[in-house]
Amino acid sequence: MLPVIRTLLLAISVFLLWSGVTAPATAAEVLQVQTSTVLQVGDHNRTYTVQLPCIEVESDREAEAIAWLRQALPRRRRVNLRPVGSSDGVLLARVTPIGSSDDLSAGLISAGLASDPCVKELG
Repeated sequence: MLPVIRTLLLAISVFLLWSGVTAPATAAEVLQVQTSTVLQVGDHNRTYTVQLPCIEVESDREAEAIAWLRQALPRRRRVNLRPVGSSDGVLLARVTPIGSSDDLSAGLISAGLASDPCVKELG
């Protein structure tokens, strides 16, 4: 009886792998907007400090940029992270809210709250 059950479980496992059935991925959730360029996010197992890459906010626009981010990213808002590197143990990533195609770095720049220093480096 045990070999039959083992064979059946193996057959089911192979079928599920072959058919592409997998567990759904969990998106990261915003836990806190710390600054105009730094977020705290979590994925139910860990928390990460994430910095928006290629973004520079003038000190006199900091409060306005934080308010913009908090409006765009209320607590527990699910986001996609597209890592581009790390700096001093902080993940540098493009952040896009689930259900939106708007990258937050580009949104801050479009709102006139930030500039892109990477363009200057490349230009």
